[in-house]
Amino acid sequence: MTELVPVSFSPWGMFLGAGPVVRCVMLLLAVASLLTWTIFIAKSVELLRIKNKLGKAETALEDASTLDLAEEWTRGNMSIAHALVMAAGTERTRSQDIPGDNEGLKERIVLHLERLEAAEGRRLMRGTGVLATIGATSPFIGLFGTVWGIMTAFTGIAASKATSLAVVAPGIAEALLATALGLVAAIPAVVIYNHLARQTAACRAQVADLTSLVMRLVSRDLGHMQAHGASTQVVRLGSSRVAGE
Repeated sequence: MTELVPVSFSPWGMFLGAGPVVRCVMLLLAVASLLTWTIFIAKSVELLRIKNKLGKAETALEDASTLDLAEEWTRGNMSIAHALVMAAGTERTRSQDIPGDNEGLKERIVLHLERLEAAEGRRLMRGTGVLATIGATSPFIGLFGTVWGIMTAFTGIAASKATSLAVVAPGIAEALLATALGLVAAIPAVVIYNHLARQTAACRAQVADLTSLVMRLVSRDLGHMQAHGASTQVVRLGSSRVAGE
């Protein structure tokens, strides 16, 4: 009577006992899971720093009375706030030779700021697409490993002409481990992707608030310039009347 070789049903033991294809599938899923948690830690730290910088920049723009003062206060912020202020200031400088075009100037600044805001949104979402891919494909990759492992197990059973459950169980258990690893990789990826999407949406809302604050400063500066020009014109008219008398 032949004795059955004891089989380890621990995850590591089943991994070592699996075939080469199933083992490659398990390794791929393990790498995907490691990549998921790496992206989660890196993006969480990045978004936390960005939110803090955007909050400080929002306070600076709230307190600033002019666009030039806002440029000075956001110079060391290292966020998109300084880029927004610089874009508005650059467009204002380039449009100095177009007198009386306040509405056109505002429209051009808005278009430029919208492009910067969209680019910042894409930058904030960078890296999260991998999570969506892992969450969508990992269950199917694990299922492929399971199907392949079960096929291999039944082929071995047919070749050995053994129908004992003790002979069938190890191969099927090793194959089902691939499906389990697929779920272990997919579920956190989906949850983390949704979490980072919410955090990114909050940062994009802050960027939109900064854009509104910059446009408020632009409108205020243009209003001051228009009022100053009107007062200068009144003084000149008064001086001409006195001279005429």
